[in-house]
Amino acid sequence: LFRVDGTTELGWERLNRCLTYAMALQRRRRPTYFLSRLEPASLAIFETAARYQMYHALGLIAVAFAVSQWPAARSAVWAGWLFVAGTILFSGSLYLLALTGVRWLGAVTPLGGLAFMLGWICLALAPRSG
Repeated sequence: LFRVDGTTELGWERLNRCLTYAMALQRRRRPTYFLSRLEPASLAIFETAARYQMYHALGLIAVAFAVSQWPAARSAVWAGWLFVAGTILFSGSLYLLALTGVRWLGAVTPLGGLAFMLGWICLALAPRSG
């Protein structure tokens, strides 16, 4: 969170990346007690949510690199926020769907997928806009 010289540069972004990645890794571990009670279909949904959360935690690391390389690139910042929104909408709705069985939550998932896709497009445009 801190640079060698003691200043905080993008500290909240680093903290967010680390926490997101740690949560994704925790969910990818061997199923805990409550996960072992899920039906196989619900467990597959839960694993999909964890997998995409982990992919986009790595994407946030790429965003941090892009922001450091091209500080003027607003598209890199947008990519980061879109990855965070996508994680909440996509993975969050799938976690809730798997754990509660409330089917209408599946309707929120494509919005998170759209945020993920737009985030990757913004990240790809960062070198041009920076």
